[in-house]
Amino acid sequence: MKVFTAISELKEFLKFGRNTADRDGKELQIGLVPTMGYLHEGHASLLRRARAENDLVVLSIFVNPIQFGPNEDLDRYPRDAERDLALAEHERVDAVFMPGVEEMYPQPTKTKVAVAELTSSLCGATRPGHFDGVTTVVSKLFHIVVPNRAYFGQKDAQQVAVVAQMVKDLNFEVEIVPCPIVREHDGLALSSRNVYLSVEEREAALILSISLKQLEEEVYSDQAITVLEARQQLLQKIDSEPLAEIDYVEIAAFPGLTALQETNSLHSELKAHGAILVAVAVKFGTTRLIDNVLLTGKGEAIRV
Repeated sequence: MKVFTAISELKEFLKFGRNTADRDGKELQIGLVPTMGYLHEGHASLLRRARAENDLVVLSIFVNPIQFGPNEDLDRYPRDAERDLALAEHERVDAVFMPGVEEMYPQPTKTKVAVAELTSSLCGATRPGHFDGVTTVVSKLFHIVVPNRAYFGQKDAQQVAVVAQMVKDLNFEVEIVPCPIVREHDGLALSSRNVYLSVEEREAALILSISLKQLEEEVYSDQAITVLEARQQLLQKIDSEPLAEIDYVEIAAFPGLTALQETNSLHSELKAHGAILVAVAVKFGTTRLIDNVLLTGKGEAIRV
C-alpha cells in the first residue's frame, strides 16, 4: 500500500499503473472511495466493494474545510490517521491519498461546483454551502484520480443524489456506486460523529433506526398510509424521545428529491417514482445525526 500527500505523486503512480495495464492489453479499472477519515466498518464495506470490482483501489482521506459552516465541527472532527491506515492496509487498498488543506487549496478557491435544486432541501436547507463544498472537492478528486467507479454510503443519501447529478451534468466518466447503510448490532447507523455521543445520547439515538424501520414495515404492509400520515407518524415517534431535537423529517422521490403529493398514499407515490427516500436529521446534545430508509420495489437495486 502506497500513501501519498502530493497530487503530482499520486497522479504519477496512477499513470504508471495505467501504462502497465495498457501494455498487458487491458484497461486498468480504478475504484475511488472518498472519505474524511476516522474510518469505521461502513467505510470498510465501501473498500471491500471497490476491491471486488476494480484492479486498483484508491482511498482518499481529507477533512474538507469548505463543506463546513462557520459554526460546525471542523476543528473537532475526529481524526486518527494511524488507525485509518491500518484499516486501509487490512482492506487491501492500493493507494491512500492524504493531502493537507494547502495541497488541495493552495490559494483561496474562487471556483466552486454547485448543483441546483437537489441541494435546497434536507441537509442543504440548514447547512447552506455544504453541498457546494462536497461537489467541489469530489470533482477535484475525480480529476486527480480519474476513477472508473466511486463508492458512497447511502447513509448520506442526499450526497449520493447530488454527486450523481453532478456526474451526469458535467459528463464525468465515472460510475457512482451507492452502498447500503452499515449499522451497529442495535441498529444505530455507523458514523464518525457517533464518538461524540454520551451514553445516554447514544441510547436515545436508537429512536432513529427504530422509527424508520417501523415506518418501512408499515408502508409495505399498509398500502393506504398517505405521505402526510407517514411523516407525522415519524415526527411524533422521534419527538417522543426527550433528548431528540429534530432538524428535519422529510419524504421525497429519489434520486431527484422532488416533493410528493402529501394526500397520496406512499404506495402509489412509490409506484410512480420507483424509489422514495425517508430521511431524518436529529441532534442529540451537540451531535447531529442523519439516517434514512430508501423505499423501493422489493429486491430492487438502488439506482442513481
